[in-house]
Parts: sequence; C-alpha cells; structure tokens
Amino acid sequence: MTYLRELFGQVIGSLLRNKLRSFLTMAGIAWGLASMVLVVAMGDSFKEGQRNNTREMGKNIVILFGGRTQMQAGGERAGRRIRLNYGDVRNLRNEAYLIQTVALELETELKATSPYNSGSFDASGVEAQFPDLRTIPIGEGRFFNSEEQTGGARVCFIGKDVKKQLFGTRFGTAGSMIALNSIPYRIVGVMADKEQNSDYSGLDEKKILVPYESMARDMPPSRNYLPGDLSEILYQARPHTDSLVVEKQARKIVGHAHNFDPLDEAAMGMWDTVESQKQVDGLFDSMTTFLGFIAFVTLSLGGIGVMNIMLVTVSERTREIGLRKALGATRGRILADFLVEGAVLAFVSGTVGWGVAFGLSSALKLVKMPDMFPGLPVSWQTTIFAFITLTVIAILSALLPAWRASALTPVEALRYER
Repeated sequence: MTYLRELFGQVIGSLLRNKLRSFLTMAGIAWGLASMVLVVAMGDSFKEGQRNNTREMGKNIVILFGGRTQMQAGGERAGRRIRLNYGDVRNLRNEAYLIQTVALELETELKATSPYNSGSFDASGVEAQFPDLRTIPIGEGRFFNSEEQTGGARVCFIGKDVKKQLFGTRFGTAGSMIALNSIPYRIVGVMADKEQNSDYSGLDEKKILVPYESMARDMPPSRNYLPGDLSEILYQARPHTDSLVVEKQARKIVGHAHNFDPLDEAAMGMWDTVESQKQVDGLFDSMTTFLGFIAFVTLSLGGIGVMNIMLVTVSERTREIGLRKALGATRGRILADFLVEGAVLAFVSGTVGWGVAFGLSSALKLVKMPDMFPGLPVSWQTTIFAFITLTVIAILSALLPAWRASALTPVEALRYER
C-alpha cells in the first residue's frame, strides 16, 4: 500500500508540474480510446440494423425470379424466356432435400372497394404458410388458414396502408367485406405497422394478400398469364446448410424442368438474402477496420504524448534517481516504477475515454432509434480489445523513458544539472 501511495503521488505530482501538456496527452488518449470503442460500436450497430432490415422482409430467405437463357441447352436456343410455375414449387418440395420451406407468389394489380372508399393496389396470391418465410406481423384478426387457401375461399389479408385508404381510422376492420375487382371478399386480418426498407415487389403495407387458388381463379394477371404461372418462388434452407450449395441444388432442379443449363445464371434470377447479408457484413467490417485504424493512430499519438511526459519526468527526477540508486534501489525497481507510472497515466486517461463512450451508448438507449441504426452497443469484446490495445501502447510508450531512467548510474545522476 505504501508503494502504491508513493507511486500515485509521483504520478499526480508529475501531472501537476506539466498541467497543459498532461491535459492534452490525457485528452488524446481518452479521445483515441473513445473513438476506437465508438467506431466499432457504430459498425456493429449498422450491421445489426441491416439484419433487422432484412429480417423485416424475411429470415434467411431466397427469392427466385424467371429470366432469359444466355446459353444453349438441350437443343433449345439462347434468349428463351423462363417462366416459373407451380410445378417448380412441387419439384423443389419433393426433390430439394436441403430446402426446409418453399412458398410461392402470384402478383397482380386490382381495384379494391369498401363502403367508404376505393383504390388500386398491388395484390399477391400466396399460400397459408407464407408468413413462415416472410415477416408478416398481425395487428388485427389473423392470416388465412390452409383450409381457406386450398378451398379457394374469398378471404384476404390487407396491409396497414390499404386499410387506411379503404377504412380510414375506423376500428374493427377484420370481418368487413370489400370488393376486389367487383368480387366480394372478406377481410380476415390487417397487418401491423412494419418498418420495411427492402423489398422485391413493393412494400407489404401497401399490398392485399389473398389465397393463391382464389387469385388464380378470380383475378389472374392480365398480361401473358398461363395457368400455373408464378411471379416468384421463395425458399428457406435447412439450418446449418451452405447457402451456395442449396442454390446449386435449386438451379439444378428448376433447370431440369425448364431445360436450361444450371450454370446459366441469367435463366433464373436469385436474391439470396443470406449471401447479401454476408456481403453487407463484410462491407461494414471493412469500414470499421479502416476507421478503427484511424482511431488506433489517434491513440498511438496519445501514447507518444505519454512518452514525452515520461521523458520530461526522467529529466526532472534525475538527481532523485541517483539518490535512490545510491541508497540501494535496483535497476529493476527504477524500471518498474517508471513503467507503472506511464501505464497508470495511460489507463486513467483510457478509462475516462471508455466512460465517455459507454455514457453515450447508454444515453442513446433512452432514445427511440430507427431500425437501421439501433444505437451504439458497447460490447465486452470491444472493451477488452480496446484495453489490450491501450496496454500495448502504454507499455511501449513508457518503456524508453523507464529504460533510460534505470540505466543511469548514481554518479551520473547525482552530478546532473538542468
């Protein structure tokens, strides 16, 4: 305890002798560590925001679109249009053992009329398990069930914006009747408010969802529609499978049915949200690494400031060092004293910087943040990394002054004049 009391007394005395220099040095270290923590937290926040954004569309889903062939295959010419159909859904469900769930979509535009208003909206014919892949929050009522879907019941599930236009602020929309292209349909549910920044066919809040069988019978797309045609097919791979391997399997199955080469990527478009998320994560990781390096340079400059202060301290205490050595202090003790003094200076400054970063992170938790930027999460991994970096910089910064002080001989030190 006596040693620590003396040590802290020496540190405080050194800081007070060089107030402005000490303040600037400590501020540099504090800012450098705070910057490092905040930059990593910012990168983590953007990654989490992007995951939230993708999750609002669906979790780990892949969307398949029809395309045009660019390669000849099986005697067929290039440039042939590929139209996905219900048979592809059946084949994927029966043959794709790496796929867990398959869903379909048939899209059209229709006119909806309520007792209060009317409007034109995008509509999708889907199956009852559609919410298993897509994120469809239910605010009122329910989603239609498999019996209603397979039986072609005239029921629908509407987005929040559709409800707003057709019914305004009225309550009890579920159970109401509306006309879709002049055909009566019963609303079984209304979507809850949904933050959605990614889509492939329009925002869900602006859509009307009906059973696929009902749409194919009552209101199929007016352009180039053939019975069984689909707009998109969605699937979700089984857990712990390689998404690229699953993609190859899906291309092979659909390619065999439509007689196109599975290597012809233009024949069938794919939006793999899993791979897209990996690419976005890599982008943010690169950005975080670059900005983290800049914060590391700032922290290193603070370390140089610590070294300068310690060199000045060695110069001011040269005679004291000589006296201590003459009284029996070992070289190791002198080296340890100055190393610890530099480390204490750095760690006090770093702790202040971390406190600022953590305080800002905690303050943002009290404010409602957008889904794309949920705050500044300061993780324990980031904290440990920052303090390990600070430890290395503190030791390297204090090593030269400490070594110089310990190398002084008693005679040289006692004869030193400033």
